[in-house]
Amino acid sequence: MAKSLDDIFNDDDFGLLESQHKQSIVRTDEDRLIDSFEEINHFFEKNKREPSTSSMSEYTLSARLKSFRANERNKSVLKAFDRFNLLGEVELKIETLDDVLGDDDLGLLDNEGDNSIFEFKYTPKEGSRGSAEYIAQRKSISERDFQKYDQMFKQVHKELKEGKRKLLSFTNAEDNLIEGNFYLVDGILCYLEVSKAEKVVKENKSGDRIRLEGRTVTIFENGTISNMLFRSLGKAIQKNGKIVTNTDEGIYNQLQGNFNFVKEEDIQSGWIYVLKSKSENPEIQNLENLYKIGFSKNPVQERIKNASKEATYLFADVEVVASYNCYSLNVQSFENLLHRFFAKACLDIDLYDKSGNRYIPREWFVVPLNVINEVIRLIENGNVVNYKYDYSNRKVVLK
Repeated sequence: MAKSLDDIFNDDDFGLLESQHKQSIVRTDEDRLIDSFEEINHFFEKNKREPSTSSMSEYTLSARLKSFRANERNKSVLKAFDRFNLLGEVELKIETLDDVLGDDDLGLLDNEGDNSIFEFKYTPKEGSRGSAEYIAQRKSISERDFQKYDQMFKQVHKELKEGKRKLLSFTNAEDNLIEGNFYLVDGILCYLEVSKAEKVVKENKSGDRIRLEGRTVTIFENGTISNMLFRSLGKAIQKNGKIVTNTDEGIYNQLQGNFNFVKEEDIQSGWIYVLKSKSENPEIQNLENLYKIGFSKNPVQERIKNASKEATYLFADVEVVASYNCYSLNVQSFENLLHRFFAKACLDIDLYDKSGNRYIPREWFVVPLNVINEVIRLIENGNVVNYKYDYSNRKVVLK
């Protein structure tokens, strides 16, 4: 008697006809990285704190967390799994339309660029080639002309090794891309010699935007020069580069020209302010001489109206102790100089919001108010480079 297919499949006592999907057991490096970080997440969820180095059982997790925080690539992979903000702020690369339009090193999207291709008439005309002014190419500099820049780059390398300068993450080109400053792009130092950026109005359906547009003159330590767009240079640094901080002397030189007087044509840059916290947190409330030194482009009272909801203000209302109007001045350099001067007195505390997210506030310093005022006066009269802050004795002393 002939068997049907159903009879054949049903009469399979040994399971020879059963098809089993073979699952891959190969785990990628990324899978192992995520699993390793999840162990730290589970520890924090259970203990409500980070692993410490006080016991052998926690030491491995603590060392691992420290390693993750120091590795930008790993942080970008793990940030999506960072439920308790253990990695801090991570700059995630999000490609938006503005990013695409801004990442135009060759100026291909410039409206004012070379349109000669559209004027081609069968045979080429002499001189019809577009001006190279609009094409951002790096060109070699003669050895003679490059000598002065070469000395500058060597000095910057020396100051980086000595700790007088640092490499920091670069954000917000409109505020941080400044003539006379040094930057790192794709591992190469560059010097922004000239910026022709001006504020222009960009019309959008969602509303007009004012932003800086223009060309730059940028010198690279490999002996080349570029006239790339201001926004393209900023994008290149933000994508794969760093900002090189100034020395104290360099910051002061940027400030010196406009600090002591105001001309009729000068434009207000913003406000340097000093704030005192009204926090009821015992860790903060019991700290004597705790002040925030910051900068705002908007009036200070407007800037702090939502202080109790912001980590930068310790999730508490604040009192304005002092504020200084600044005109035609690189106010952020002034603020940076103050922060570096009081670096050893920076507040070291972790804060958590209602969702358990962790924050490390900056710009708060445990320094007497009279000392803050003294340092501001030293910056005004040009003597700050000769002094340093003695944290142990809470006073300003000669270097």
